[in-house]
Amino acid sequence: MHDFYAQRCPPLHIHAFRPSPMDPLSLNLFTSAVEDIERTQYEVLAGLETARSAFEEQRVYPHLGRLAKLHGALSTILDRTENFRTPDTGRIAGINWEDKTLTYEWPDLDGGEMAEVEDLIRWALPHIREVIDEGTAVYEEVEDNLELETVGIVPSYVQEGYLMVPHRDDEELHVLRYTLSLIEGDGETHRALKTVHCKTVPEEEVDANPSSVKLQLIEERRDLPTPATYFSKTDLDVPYQETLLPVVKRRLVRQLAAETGTADARRQ
Repeated sequence: MHDFYAQRCPPLHIHAFRPSPMDPLSLNLFTSAVEDIERTQYEVLAGLETARSAFEEQRVYPHLGRLAKLHGALSTILDRTENFRTPDTGRIAGINWEDKTLTYEWPDLDGGEMAEVEDLIRWALPHIREVIDEGTAVYEEVEDNLELETVGIVPSYVQEGYLMVPHRDDEELHVLRYTLSLIEGDGETHRALKTVHCKTVPEEEVDANPSSVKLQLIEERRDLPTPATYFSKTDLDVPYQETLLPVVKRRLVRQLAAETGTADARRQ
């Protein structure tokens, strides 16, 4: 199991990567690159500089996830062009991401233009990889300095519960309700974590042990009488939305996977 964390873009159609309208780096940038390769290179470098600046400010998301998806999509395109273009076919038919087969065409690109796009992708990949590594280093630093503790007894049912995330900069404790679900896809099972913000508590009102907050939640929300509850701890002062919360959620997914496996083993 794994953690589970289209518009038409002529002449290439890719459904696995859907960039935000505010994201300057997209597959469309590469597929239209033949209009001006040098300008596209500047645009790629500018987009990467935006991500690099965010990482320097310890803001990991959304840039890290977007760059990772873009790198994967470009690598796949390059692999498919090298493996499937032959003298007999002459050009790519396209990529069906679900079936992992080639189905589309590059109708507007001749051989020379396609070669230019491939060269651009080869040039861009190491630059993208370098910035991804910088973002990953920030992510790993936060993760290495993060602890996730259980609040009270952990019940046998942990697919729903509460997550408490203190944010030192704002001196607040964010309380979220989570739901863990399993999603089947591509022959594999992925764990998806959905969270809903319940409330924010001033940190000075929280005891050293957050059990009091858990008791309040039980009183306020009767549908979870014995909820699994987790409390994150870190000494780092990092942005809440862009870094702290995403890292805590990924850690929680792994912990829930381990506890679910332990519970299953006990039942056997």
